[in-house]
Amino acid sequence: MAPGNRNHAGSDEPILKKISVARELREAWGGAMAADPRVSGLLMSLKEASRRSGRVMAQLGVVAACARCEELEGGSCCGAGIENRYSPVLLFINLLLGCELPASRRFLNSCFFLGTQGCTLAARHVLCINYLCPALRRMLEPDALALLQGTTGEEMDTIFVLHECIKQKLTA
Repeated sequence: MAPGNRNHAGSDEPILKKISVARELREAWGGAMAADPRVSGLLMSLKEASRRSGRVMAQLGVVAACARCEELEGGSCCGAGIENRYSPVLLFINLLLGCELPASRRFLNSCFFLGTQGCTLAARHVLCINYLCPALRRMLEPDALALLQGTTGEEMDTIFVLHECIKQKLTA
């Protein structure tokens, strides 16, 4: 069954509320965060870490394998409900990175942030970065897996530090 044809019984209200809070944070704090040298430096570091992760995932065939799974098997690790793991601060980080957060779910039984070319977010939840299904684990040689985990580990570390830095500034 095609992703857009699946039935989704859950409500999008919780994620829409978080998106609204993230937009409010951008309105109130976006300029100050962009002007803060620590935050802007971490945002730049995150962009580069995300690019590296994306390049490694493409080189190792992970991106193609995930697309093939979605298209041919109708399965996706990006299932409905994953978006509920996102905090307003992580969504705010995405806004600071220039992402536009969607107003509605594209595929009914998939993550709110799944688009036609994969995830629409630049700063993803640790689960989204770190999870490898059994098929991917079988596909990757140990050296390739170590490379992928090392690269994505840098991305996750940077997101964590940036997330905590922003939370501190919001509560100071």
